[in-house]
Amino acid sequence: MKRIGIVDTSFSRYDMAAAAIDELRKQGGGFAVERYTVPGIKDLAAGARILFDRGCDLVLALGMVGRQPVDKDCALAADFGLQAVQAQVGKHILGVMVHEEETADEAELATLFDRRTREHAVNAYDLLFRPHAIQARAGTGQREGFADAGPLKVTRT
Repeated sequence: MKRIGIVDTSFSRYDMAAAAIDELRKQGGGFAVERYTVPGIKDLAAGARILFDRGCDLVLALGMVGRQPVDKDCALAADFGLQAVQAQVGKHILGVMVHEEETADEAELATLFDRRTREHAVNAYDLLFRPHAIQARAGTGQREGFADAGPLKVTRT
């Protein structure tokens, strides 16, 4: 049985973990979920490491980045921390961050939180159970949360 860890923050304005868990359950079985909530995004790396130490095979790290310049600095620090833990343990951490300024209004922001989180949850499931599905999407311009960019249209001469 695989174990998927989810570390989320109390700072986020949307329950990203609930969306991730719901989407994971739609994908199939063969796994258990362990959730660990931390205060803010700079705490995600420690939360991810704790989940790996508890036996998780992969971690979804879910966080919101506020509108202030200091929030962007915190997001960058959090990402560096997540990359370090991922390299140390040799297992995937899918960092899912939503920046508050990505949308014009709160309804669109809620939709973005939900869609990005769910699409990354599918990626997490695929990494563990359907790696061929990830490979099939290579080069197709996938984006989590917004419309896919699509592959480049190259004409050969």
